[in-house]
Amino acid sequence: MLATTLCYGLGGIEGVQITVEVNLSAGLPMFDIVGLPDAAVKEARERIRAALKNRGYAFPGDRITVNLAPADLKKEGPAFDLPIAIGILACTRKVNPASIADTAILGELALDGMLRPVRGALPIAISARGHGVKQMILPAANAREVSCVDGIRLIPAQNLDQVVRHLSGAEPIAPIETVGYQALLGQRVYAADFKYVKGQKSAKRALEIAAAGGHNVLMVGPPGSGKTLMARCVPSILPDMTFDEALVTTRIHSVAGCAPESGLLTERPFRSPHHTASHVSLVGGGLHATPGEISKAHNGVLRYCVTRCA
Repeated sequence: MLATTLCYGLGGIEGVQITVEVNLSAGLPMFDIVGLPDAAVKEARERIRAALKNRGYAFPGDRITVNLAPADLKKEGPAFDLPIAIGILACTRKVNPASIADTAILGELALDGMLRPVRGALPIAISARGHGVKQMILPAANAREVSCVDGIRLIPAQNLDQVVRHLSGAEPIAPIETVGYQALLGQRVYAADFKYVKGQKSAKRALEIAAAGGHNVLMVGPPGSGKTLMARCVPSILPDMTFDEALVTTRIHSVAGCAPESGLLTERPFRSPHHTASHVSLVGGGLHATPGEISKAHNGVLRYCVTRCA
């Protein structure tokens, strides 16, 4: 018995379409995942087995082979848990295979069958819409992050049971309502604002000129003189981000795993890495390449402290 589901991985700040093929065949009970999975994907076998049993679904005693295509692309992260579990249920006819056509599924499974949020939900939703996907099922904890995306039905689910009942038509889940960008701008609250800063007239004037012209600023002074405070206030005098700028900035933060709880970033980001930060943390990279502080400050303000010896 063969079933196919659709999922997405991450390639930079773009979503990459992954086809999840689940095959049940006669033989010794085994559960293999192939297609260049990393350790987190391989460990999905135990999470899925426990989640299905704890939700009252019989785990098949057949040989289970899961292929993540394309097979030459490395698969990372736990977002494949839910599509693999739904594929197994489709093979055992607990889910109608026709109900998952043109539906992308992603989510991490807890051992009790609850869904946990995943990284990169926003770029994945945008890429799925671009690929013509009609519907995407994702964890409810990612709902606010993707609420700005229109043109695709985004279904927030709390647990595995909700997904099964939605696909069977027994209890359809209402899609996420799209929130307009102007409405989000109206809810914005700055953490630091120039209107609360008393004095520092010359520093304010310098930062206003820098903000108007997009210049860099070098601030020199002893600790406690207000350099970081003034830098934190700069986003409050910069022009509002356009919707496209907000999307790009939020996609970077989503991939880095630090998307705001409010969803779309409406305030220009402010990043202040420590002066001992490594090159990788500043420019990004590493074994599993993620954005660095410079990328996270895109369309915003990067404050970097340089110490000097006497």
